[in-house]
Order: sequence, then structure tokens, then C-alpha cells
Amino acid sequence: MTSLVVVSAGLSNPSSTRLLADRLATATVETFGELDVTHVELRGLAHQLTDQLLTGFPAPEPAAAEQAVREADGLIVVTPVFSASYSGLFKTFFDVLETGALDGTPVLLAATAGTAWHSLVIEHALRPLFAYLHAVTVPTGVFAATSDFAGTDLGSRVLRAAGELAVLMGKTGGSSGVVAERRHVDTDLAAATPFEQLLRQAGAPSSARTDPTV
Repeated sequence: MTSLVVVSAGLSNPSSTRLLADRLATATVETFGELDVTHVELRGLAHQLTDQLLTGFPAPEPAAAEQAVREADGLIVVTPVFSASYSGLFKTFFDVLETGALDGTPVLLAATAGTAWHSLVIEHALRPLFAYLHAVTVPTGVFAATSDFAGTDLGSRVLRAAGELAVLMGKTGGSSGVVAERRHVDTDLAAATPFEQLLRQAGAPSSARTDPTV
């Protein structure tokens, strides 16, 4: 069965980071169909991951989590934002993975924070990290500030990102329409306006319309 691993690095319980991870996982399963889903909650592995970082040897629980990530057909990763970047716990987990563990693995990137001021964290922190790890990240990242959980826009972004992940994991269509829908230039963009018409609308002098050097 196709496997999906969900890695969340929330520190509180309950956690908005885990809440977002669960919503993304649910949307991916609904879009893709039957999936073997494994949740990796890093909060409970914090001490053992630190020991592994220092010694180079994983305890049984982190070793099992790392194996699940290595063998996954797709990943969802969610981190809280600390000091304008991913958390130290989140980074530690991916630091101890063996080289090449994520080569070619589809990954959906997500992050949570208290305010929308951190909304670019996926582009300036998470995406470069997973590019370095040779993962294949979906185009749509999902950032959620605290206020987003009460709105409707988050739901549409979750569905879009989940659909993109399902495609990368091998899904080619679905009754939900999220995966099957494709955007095209012909339908999403209006026909180009001729340049001479733009000049007329702008009130350019007649010489400018005919002079090829303008």
C-alpha cells in the first residue's frame, strides 16, 4: 500500500501544528484514496534525537521514525515558526537522517505561527532545506497563523496542496476533482491586447504608434 508519513514538530499539547498536520493528512487521504498513514510526533522524541545528534546512534523510537520517513511514498512536514525559521527540534530530526534518505520523495511543506508576519517562512527556510535534501516539494506550501483556523481560505489551500501531493505520489485522477483539475494559460489568462490598441487607450501621439524605435 502507498505510504504517507506525517512529521509534526509542535511542542504543546494540544498543538496547532499537529492540528494542521492532521487536516493535511485527512485531505490527502480523501484525495488519493487508501493510504497507509504514519504520524511522527517529534515532541516525544526530543531527548532521544539530541542524544543521537551527539552520539550518532539512534534509540529504537527515532530509528523507527527515520525508517518510516526513508520508506515513505510521500511526506507531510509541519513545523512551528521559531525566530523566523523552522524549530530546532524540526531541524534536528532532518539533520540525523542518513544522506539520501529523501532523494526524490514528494514533500508537502507547512508551518504554523501566531501571526501572518511569518507567512514567507516556507519559501525562505523550508523550501531551501528540502531542496538541499533532494526532496520534491509540492508547489503550494501551507502556512497557518492562529487566526487562519477560523477562516475558509485555509481549507482551500489545504485541499490544493493535498491534491498536488497526491499527484506526485502517483494519483492520476479522482472524484473530488482536486487532482484532475489543471490550470492552463488559455483558460486562466485573457487574450492579449494588441500593442497598438494599448497605445490608443493610453493616448500616445500618432508618431509613437508608427515609429518602430519607440
